[in-house]
Amino acid sequence: MSDFLDAMAAGSRERLERARARLSYEELRRRLADRPAPPRLRLHESGFDLIAEIKPRSPAVGSLVEQDVSAFDMVKRTEQQAAAYARGGACAISVLTEPDRFDGSLGYLASAAGVVDVPVMRKDFLVDPYQVLEGRLFGAGGVLVIARMLGDALDEMIATALEQGMFVLLEAFDEADIEQSVRALESLDPNLRRRCLLGVNARNLRTLEIDDQRLERLFPRLPAEFTQVAESGLDEQGVARMARRGYRAALVGSVLMKHSDPEAGVAAMLRGARAIRQAEV
Repeated sequence: MSDFLDAMAAGSRERLERARARLSYEELRRRLADRPAPPRLRLHESGFDLIAEIKPRSPAVGSLVEQDVSAFDMVKRTEQQAAAYARGGACAISVLTEPDRFDGSLGYLASAAGVVDVPVMRKDFLVDPYQVLEGRLFGAGGVLVIARMLGDALDEMIATALEQGMFVLLEAFDEADIEQSVRALESLDPNLRRRCLLGVNARNLRTLEIDDQRLERLFPRLPAEFTQVAESGLDEQGVARMARRGYRAALVGSVLMKHSDPEAGVAAMLRGARAIRQAEV
């Protein structure tokens, strides 16, 4: 792993131990036993969708919200942002829960899940299936899984999410990550595979800059069976370019967090990308 992922994994393990001290795995399972299934991920017939992201901070660009915003105001901002994304047509809302570099919170995850009827995805640097269940307890209907962080635990992370009715976005940075992810999905029932998306992250984990060519270069490695998701550094023109390349979804965060009208921003991205996909049919 890169130094960045190593640091994120170490912080994640520390948070995992604190969470386990507060709530045992057995009690967490018990609390989830009667919980209703999360909203189902529904992909648009046009062949292109958008996962819109909520994050207070990006390590690459700094704060994405107003300076000195209070915790209460951030909860309200999260609710308003999530609702706007859903009205704009986002198929899912991604919420950062990593607190140290992204200023995220499980509370923000719960706030977003409480105001929309599309699934909300826990986006974090997860290292253990406990954290998948923890996300579900706070309302998550999906989870980001970073293949290269998990090794042999990848299969269990995916299985835990799917048994909870969640969707999974498997994130790759190179060919080896894609191969690892595809191997993990090969043994799944086809009905379960439909809830698994394969994403390519364009972020360089050493410099945190965007590698403009990675999304182009790795697209042919992504099996057509899975919804291919382009991630990081995308604006409206970038989303259109990814739709033209063949991707069937994009994950967009920073641009939408800064947008004066996030509902219109989501709608415009989808309108342009779907027109491209429809023209190619």
